[in-house]
Amino acid sequence: MKPVIDDVTSYIVQNYLSINVFDINDYQPGHSVDCVIFGYQDQELKILLMKMKFGEFYALPGGFIKINEHIDMAAQRVLYDRTGLKDIFLEQFYTFGAEKRPSLWDIKNEKGEPLFEQISEVNPELAIWLEKRFMTTGYFAFVDINKAALSPDIASASCDWVNVANIPELLFDHSFIVQKCLEQIRIQLNYLPISKSLLPETFTISDVQKLYEAILGIKLVRSNFQRKFLKLDILIRLEKKMTGASNKAPYLYMFDEEKYNALLQKGIGLI
Repeated sequence: MKPVIDDVTSYIVQNYLSINVFDINDYQPGHSVDCVIFGYQDQELKILLMKMKFGEFYALPGGFIKINEHIDMAAQRVLYDRTGLKDIFLEQFYTFGAEKRPSLWDIKNEKGEPLFEQISEVNPELAIWLEKRFMTTGYFAFVDINKAALSPDIASASCDWVNVANIPELLFDHSFIVQKCLEQIRIQLNYLPISKSLLPETFTISDVQKLYEAILGIKLVRSNFQRKFLKLDILIRLEKKMTGASNKAPYLYMFDEEKYNALLQKGIGLI
């Protein structure tokens, strides 16, 4: 279903797509980046979505690539601008270049007029630039939700953490990008620092299992998972146990960073 927006579009076009805000001469034509930024909270795997100022629509954080900018730096810039975080695990996973990717022509106002036509009226030069075929390169990142200072971009009302199990319909082909990203992460699971990036510094074995279950979308056998995970020999068991447990309090652990990083290079082999 193609998104429909109301007359507030004119306001957005007039104020946020003017040449004074966005100078096409500063950016590489025909190529953008989109970031699937993951966080983990309350036993839920979440991604960061941008809630648009027009309608009830969401999209992935993304942006264009500056003329003299490496594509990886463009993705890092998007990540920093939206979360305030640097030195975060970020990896390129796929380039989306279908000949008929969804575009601004697919977004219409209540009169059935494409957003693109309104851009053309306000800024013809920008419209010509945007009308060209665009490909986008997808990146994924793992961040600590508690450390992220969220900041929406100029066309967004807010940045929201959304459970991957309840993602709303996204603009353009962003739903497909998220789906492809999850597929790639599940394939590469043994080589990605997911546990270290998304869990707190100290955790229980159950915490790790629930994280893996959230990523894989399946239930795992507790005894098998615990046995395999402890056998990896990448943990430091702490004397302090989890407090507030109604039954026997489980031990808390932390990663032995040297062993964890060494094993990650070979593949953890947990799943």
